[in-house]
Amino acid sequence: MTTTFADLGVPTNLLAVLDAAGITVPTPIQAATLPDSLAGKDLLGRGRTGSGKTYAFALPVVARLAASGRRTSPRRPRALVLAPTRELVSQIEATLRPLAEAAGLRTHTVFGGVGQGPQVSALKRGVDILIACPGRLEDLIGQGHCDLAAVEVTVLDEADHMADLGFLPAVRRLLGQTPKGGQRMLFSATLDNAIDVLVKRFLEHPVVHEADSAQSPIAAMDHHVLHVTRDLRLPVLVDLASAPGRTVVFTRTKHGAKALARQLNRSGVPTVDLHGNLSQGARTRNMDAFHSGRATTLVATDIAARGIHVDDVALVVHADPPAEHKAYLHRSGRTARAGAAGTVITLMTDDQRSDVRALTRAAGVRPTTTKLAATNHPVLQELAPGARELPGGLVIDGADASGAGRPGRSGGGGRRGPKRPAGQGQRSKQTAKSSSKPSGQGGQGGQGSRRRSGGSGSGASGSRRRTGSGGGHSAASFSGRR
Repeated sequence: MTTTFADLGVPTNLLAVLDAAGITVPTPIQAATLPDSLAGKDLLGRGRTGSGKTYAFALPVVARLAASGRRTSPRRPRALVLAPTRELVSQIEATLRPLAEAAGLRTHTVFGGVGQGPQVSALKRGVDILIACPGRLEDLIGQGHCDLAAVEVTVLDEADHMADLGFLPAVRRLLGQTPKGGQRMLFSATLDNAIDVLVKRFLEHPVVHEADSAQSPIAAMDHHVLHVTRDLRLPVLVDLASAPGRTVVFTRTKHGAKALARQLNRSGVPTVDLHGNLSQGARTRNMDAFHSGRATTLVATDIAARGIHVDDVALVVHADPPAEHKAYLHRSGRTARAGAAGTVITLMTDDQRSDVRALTRAAGVRPTTTKLAATNHPVLQELAPGARELPGGLVIDGADASGAGRPGRSGGGGRRGPKRPAGQGQRSKQTAKSSSKPSGQGGQGGQGSRRRSGGSGSGASGSRRRTGSGGGHSAASFSGRR
């Protein structure tokens, strides 16, 4: 028998929100943790990114606050969710908000990179559920704008990524300001010594559940290594990214991400970038373009490996192999989310062979390696099926998505690519009729596919078949300062 959210004890008003979003079947991490978290127990949930952890804590947070019946007072949130990046904070809030509204609760986000005025005003009015990055929250507490003494439920999401980014001292200070009798939940893809210290200090008799560990890549994710010359890297990336569907490309450095996004736009691939040098406004605009389908490719540094939740990414490309296996697994987790299939490709040059071999061995994957001499190799069509089309580089506010001014015209550059509804990016060998998919939980709802084309009203001048090998650009140097 299939377990339902009702079987797990989710309140009726929250079930209606899930049904409206097309979410009907709990993922393994949700099915494992919800009975205990809804009962108010401290909990440690271990699961890979894309396993459905956000709903695993969002549902009990809302249900527990609604059941307690306490009123919100100014500057004193009733629940606290800590996350490592601005993007993840925003996406958690997007998941929580409909649930909170159904229960008559208010949510708000707190993170740096933007003015604190709206955050201070919201706290002054009263916030039931505060979703925050540790640094800005500590600043607001130090200024007297926030007090954690009334927190009933505390959640720490992506705890291991917090440790990687050096946030654990701030996290310990913040958790120490929450009441000892409150419920605490910690979610992490891995559990190392640093996380174990948090568990032992702040969780009382926690129940432990594990599903889809990051150390166990799922079978639906295919891993490939393309052995290429340096000159062939950009043409191969243009070929892969010009196939139907959403693609996420990773570089090691901020400079490399910006340069590669610019080159892809100039080659006609609608592309945005995401890295630490972008302002919060630029991050938001670029992610909105990627979510909406105006941009079909996202070029990112490791900031996006754990902070970006886009459910229908069919292809992840490591343009620069990461430095260690945990980063490889978390980058790769941008695809094959919540049961969907996905493909992971690593580009490897001669001097990277030993590093990539050690990397994949440590990650526990056995990739298929193919040596390429040109972009007409049949493996590219196999890995990214569909007609190659170059609708034109993306333009946002009169500049390309890297902020570098209007891109060149190779492949229609300077014009917006097609607008596609979110959820219509799954690769297929033939164009299929599109079907809308509710946001929230990948793999639960219809998924369609659409070829890239310059549809009327999209600002594109029509589609363009790919005939060259990257617009004549030389290979990108995907390196530079972090």
